[in-house]
Amino acid sequence: MNQLIEYKLSLLPDSPGCYLHKDKTGHIIYVGKAKNLKNRVRSYFRGSHDTKTEMLVSEIADFEYIVTESNIEALLLEINLIQENMPKYNIRLKDDKSYPFIKITNEKYPRLLITRQVKKDKGHYFGPYPDSGAANEIKKLLDRIFPFRKCKNPPEKVCFYYHIGQCSAHTICHTDKAYYDQMIEDVKNFLNGHDNKIVNQLREKMEKMAEDMEFERAAEYRDLISAIGILRTKQRVMAQDMLDRDIFGYYVEKGWMCVQVFFVRQGKLIQRDVNMFPYYNEAEEDFLTYLGQFYQDSKHLIPREIFIPAAVDEKSVRAIVDTKVMKPQRGEKKQLVNLANKNARVSLQQKFNLLEKDFRKTQGAVENLGRLMNIPIPFRIEAFDNSNIMGTSPVSAMVVFENGKPNKKEYRKYKIKTVLGPDDYASMREVIRRRYSRIQKEGLRPPDLIIIDGGQGQVNIAKEVIEKELGLAIPVAGLQKNDKHQTQELLFGDPLEVIDLPRHSEEFFLLHRIQDEVHRFAITFHRQVRSKNSFSSKLDGIAGLGPKRKQKLLRHFKSLNKIQAADLKELTKLGIPQKVAENLQEVLQSNTNQTRVK
Repeated sequence: MNQLIEYKLSLLPDSPGCYLHKDKTGHIIYVGKAKNLKNRVRSYFRGSHDTKTEMLVSEIADFEYIVTESNIEALLLEINLIQENMPKYNIRLKDDKSYPFIKITNEKYPRLLITRQVKKDKGHYFGPYPDSGAANEIKKLLDRIFPFRKCKNPPEKVCFYYHIGQCSAHTICHTDKAYYDQMIEDVKNFLNGHDNKIVNQLREKMEKMAEDMEFERAAEYRDLISAIGILRTKQRVMAQDMLDRDIFGYYVEKGWMCVQVFFVRQGKLIQRDVNMFPYYNEAEEDFLTYLGQFYQDSKHLIPREIFIPAAVDEKSVRAIVDTKVMKPQRGEKKQLVNLANKNARVSLQQKFNLLEKDFRKTQGAVENLGRLMNIPIPFRIEAFDNSNIMGTSPVSAMVVFENGKPNKKEYRKYKIKTVLGPDDYASMREVIRRRYSRIQKEGLRPPDLIIIDGGQGQVNIAKEVIEKELGLAIPVAGLQKNDKHQTQELLFGDPLEVIDLPRHSEEFFLLHRIQDEVHRFAITFHRQVRSKNSFSSKLDGIAGLGPKRKQKLLRHFKSLNKIQAADLKELTKLGIPQKVAENLQEVLQSNTNQTRVK
C-alpha cells in the first residue's frame, strides 16, 4: 500500500457513497458503493482476499469517493458511474440485443410477422420472446392455423401458401374486414392461453375429414392438435392473470455470483437468461447493481411485475426499476423464485466443475511443469519447429501458449533466408536469432519458456543464441519424439537431461499438444510455400507473363495440369495475348517432354 492510499484511508467518512478505484495510469478500474465508506474501502487493504480480489487490489494506485445522502442514492450513482466509465472489474452486461415480437400488421389484408422493433403503427404485438427460436416456433404454428396473407402478390396472382391452405388469398376468398378482425381476436386468445376454442375447431375438422375418408387431411389436423399440446407443455402456465413478469434468483459461492431470470409472457414461462460474474461486495448489493444494469444497459423491456428473492431490499429495487416489485411468500409464485435460485446454484456449480477440469488441463499443468523443471511458472511458452523437403522451401514456425492455451494471434511464420540446403541446425539458429533480437530491440515481452521441437543438437543451438549471443535468461527445453513420431521426452538443464514426466499427467499432455500444434503450423506453412514456388517456378521466364497474368491463370485453371491442357482459345479468352499464350504452351510442353525422358 502506498503512502497516498494510507493517508486517504484515514480521512474516509462514516457515510454512504460510491468509491472509484484507479490504476497507476489514472484509469478507473472499479466502481463500488457502500453504506459506510470508511469500513468498505478500508476492507480492500486489510486482511486476506480470494485470488480475484487480490488481483483487483494489486492494481489499485489511488481512489476517490463521492458521499451520498442514502444507500439508495449510492446505488443509483454507482449504476450511472459504471455506465459512464465501464471499469474492467465491474459487472458488464454485453447482451444489447432486442428481443423478437410476433406482430399482426395494421393493413387491409394483415400479415403475421416476427419483428424486433415495436412501432406506433397500430399493429398488434405479442411478446417479447427472449429466444428467437421460441418466437419462430410459435409463428410457424400460427401460420398453419390462421391463413393470414403471406405475400405482396398482385390481386390476380395467388401464392404458394394459398395452395397449401396457409393463405386466404385475400383478393379471391375473403375481402371483408370482419373476417380478419375475428382472426386477429382468435390469435390474441390463442397466445393468451385460451386455446381450447381453436383445439375444438381443429378436432371437429379432423373428425369430419375422417368421416369423408380424407385421411391425409385428418392427419394434418391431428398433427396441429399435437403441436398445440407440445407448445402447452413447453410453456408452463404460471397464473391466470396473463401478466408479463421477470422472476429473479441468484446464488453465490467462491466469490462468484450467478443470476437467473425467468421470463414470463402472457402468463407463461417461456425462457430464461443466465449471467455469471465475480463479485466484490455483499451479495445483495452486487445483485442490485446487476439488476440496475439489466434494465438500463441492455434493451430488456420492463415487465408489469418483478419477483425477487427474500434477501433483496424491495425499496432499493423500486428505486431502480419503475414497476411493481414483489417478494412472493407462498404458493406457485414462491416456487418459481425458489426454482430460479436453484437453477442459479446448479449453473454455478457446473461452471466450477468445468473450471476445475479446465484448470487441471491448462494453468494447473503449467504450474506443475514449472515445479518439475524447477523454473518460475511458464505462463507464456513459445515453441519452434522447422520444415523442409531436401532443403527446398525451408520454413520455420512459432506457436504461443499462454496459461496452457494456444494464442493464435501471436503465432509467427518464418521463411529461411540465409541457409542453403537441408541444414536444420542453421535454420534453427537463424529463426531464434531473428525472433529474440527483435524482442530485445522492440522491448517486447519475452516468453517464460522456449520449447524446441527437436533433440539435443537443436536445443543447444537455441541455447547458444539465447544465452551467449543475445545475453538473455530464458529457459530453453527440447521435445524429442520416438520412432513412431510421438512425443517421448522433455530435455532440459545444463547439461541437458530427461525430465521425468508421468505419461498420463496433464503436463505431458500439454507438451504433447504444444508439439503437435507447432508441427501442424510449420507443415501447413511449408506446403503453402512449396505450392506457390512450384507453380511460379515453371511459369517464370516466359516472355509477357508477369505476376498478374500468372495469378489470373491460377485463379481460373486451379492447377498447372489444367493450364497445360488448355487450348489457345481458352488462354486468349482470359486476356492472354496470342504470342504469350503460344510461348506458354511451348514451355509447358517442353517441360513435360523433359520429365518423360528422365
